[in-house]
Amino acid sequence: MTIPAPAGEQADTRFLTRFMWLSVATAVVTLTIKGVAALITQSAGLMSDALESTVNLVAAVVALWALNLAAKPADDGHEFGHGKAEYFSSAVEGALIFMAAGGIIAGAVLKLLNPVPLEELGFGLLLSTGASVLNLMTGLILIRQGRKHRSIVLEADGKHLMTDVITSAGVLLAMALILGAERFLGQDWQVLDPLIAIAVGINILLTGSKLLRRSAVGLLDATLPAHEIEIVHGVMKEIVDSQHCRLTRLRTRESGRQRFIQATVEVPASWTVARAHQLTDALEEGIERALPGTEAHIHVEPLGGGSVAGPVPPQLA
Repeated sequence: MTIPAPAGEQADTRFLTRFMWLSVATAVVTLTIKGVAALITQSAGLMSDALESTVNLVAAVVALWALNLAAKPADDGHEFGHGKAEYFSSAVEGALIFMAAGGIIAGAVLKLLNPVPLEELGFGLLLSTGASVLNLMTGLILIRQGRKHRSIVLEADGKHLMTDVITSAGVLLAMALILGAERFLGQDWQVLDPLIAIAVGINILLTGSKLLRRSAVGLLDATLPAHEIEIVHGVMKEIVDSQHCRLTRLRTRESGRQRFIQATVEVPASWTVARAHQLTDALEEGIERALPGTEAHIHVEPLGGGSVAGPVPPQLA
């Protein structure tokens, strides 16, 4: 059995997919530009920058796959949906970053031991600067849309691109210093090239570790953020407070852009089943309206029959 996804959710996924295609297109263009710059200049720093763009491309393709998989509706084999695919994508991206960092550092050490003269630095700098501007624009767009739509895939890919921009800026600065030293001071500072490549590798290792840590937290069923739990409490208080009922056992978890909330509402023993059912419907609808993308399940028990196992504000007790 497959449960159809809401039309709004499907439209939201199609909307987000456009941004991932933008990331793929940007990765292809910047990889081409940086690869040409690295080949022209024979620079380890620019080659490290191009290698990270290769990771950007692979990560963007994986993220596009994960975004579409996460949007699939629940079925018999995945009754809570496929939302955790987004965390898998983020983990893959973190692992790819580690691999790229290892390649960058190894290549830089080899060049440090066996120096190769740099060529056409000015033209290479111009090409790499243009590629970095493209990454900056795309990264900012992905981060903004990822936070707006609660998509770890978009946000992770955007942060990866921003890391690329920062490391590219460091590489470009080093190349500019080498070029300036040669033209204006008559000095050879080419040793900076492999050293800055090593620094780039270490920096992106830190980024990869952050992505892996965030993915692990998501896969372990983390609770919703505190401000979202407060929203849930506010909805519950508004609906329950005037009806002489009590809420207990509030539990929350998130899976990508999906949220899951469970709670128990204790009602007077004199209430009919129909009246209690109307209250749970109102609670579930109120929570899902306040936090789009949420699946709420409220259980009913007689007043005093439940035990508190989740955070309950004093005014609801």
